[in-house]
Amino acid sequence: MRTGETYLSILDNVYSAAERLKNICVRTPLAVNNNLSTVYNAKISFKREDLQRVRSYKIRGAYNKMATMSQEELSRGVVCASAGNHAQGVAFACNSMKVKGTIFMPLPTPGQKLEQVKMFGGNDIEVILFGDTFDEAKDAAMRFCKEKDGMFIHPFDDPAIIEGQATTALEILEQAEESIDYLFVPIGGGGLAAGICSVFQELSPQTKIIGVEPSAAASMKKALENGKPILLEKISRFVDGAAVQQVGNLNFELCKNVLHDMATVEEGLVCETILSLYNKDAIVVEPAGALSVAALEKYKDLIQGKNVVCIISGSNNDITRMEEIKEKALLHANLKHYFLVRFPQRPGALKSFVMEVLGQNDDITFFEYTQKNSKEKGIAVVGIALKQKEDFTPLIDNMKKHDFFVNYLNNDPSLMNLLI
Repeated sequence: MRTGETYLSILDNVYSAAERLKNICVRTPLAVNNNLSTVYNAKISFKREDLQRVRSYKIRGAYNKMATMSQEELSRGVVCASAGNHAQGVAFACNSMKVKGTIFMPLPTPGQKLEQVKMFGGNDIEVILFGDTFDEAKDAAMRFCKEKDGMFIHPFDDPAIIEGQATTALEILEQAEESIDYLFVPIGGGGLAAGICSVFQELSPQTKIIGVEPSAAASMKKALENGKPILLEKISRFVDGAAVQQVGNLNFELCKNVLHDMATVEEGLVCETILSLYNKDAIVVEPAGALSVAALEKYKDLIQGKNVVCIISGSNNDITRMEEIKEKALLHANLKHYFLVRFPQRPGALKSFVMEVLGQNDDITFFEYTQKNSKEKGIAVVGIALKQKEDFTPLIDNMKKHDFFVNYLNNDPSLMNLLI
């Protein structure tokens, strides 16, 4: 993927990377998912990069990059910025090669990913927490490189990184028993997608490659719409493995004419997918790892009868996030609703609410109320879980009928801060 190279020589680089990684990376399975195959009347297979040694595909690019560097470069120490998975790949490579590494990570990085980085890197790495986003951590890492003359290992916008990630594509094509019609690939900065596109354009050009991003951090979609990478002013960090404000320049160039389509997925649907994969298939994924599967519903008509592959990119999920994941999933499914409710300050007001407003299967799951002596009526925040989404209209009608309703909170962006 050097400037001026042909796709043939790019493939040569990818084959070389595969040989380099042969005893480093796990050859992860390409496994048919019977549950989703039945749901979508298609052959749905998962490329299980969540089963890698660092529980994501990122080890491929990080190790390949460092393995192609000179001893002089490595002796200066390597520096990287990452929301978690690239950091683990670099940490693993540092420990394996006995190279000093400095890793910058955003302050909100899930604790599980932070601990994994320290575990894989051991005494060969130092972790520095900086900024709220990957991009802020990256800027700090770049400044550090200039000050200390370190070697920056970019998480996605680098030929050797892309060539390492592209070995995933080689494995998929080697493992597939028949031609692949659709391939769904998660996109953050675009390193994996660029590698996939480069290999499939040459070896399986008939495959339709669908890029998938979180709707609140859709940097590749924005780049394609504008014909160049664009810095998003604001993104959500929830899908941390794909929360990138701007895709890489090289990644964009390699993807722009090969991606068949781009799909964006709401965070609530990502959460539904995480829970479904765990409950039905005992597969643990992080939010970014669920993106490719979450997008299937949008293409259900097109993929019927087709051979479809979804890349499960990682499984580094912090157990402390599960309450938020469950909450977002229920909100997305319209099975959880929050209200400001007006209660008369008299005995029996709550009983009246339960008897006259709630349906037979409705359940109060959250209740926060402060009595104020100077007021005839007090305001409470009430969360109600429904058995089916059709129960919502009768619920809100009853609230208004009996003068309990004040406001509906589900669309309030600060709701999660109140609850979690």
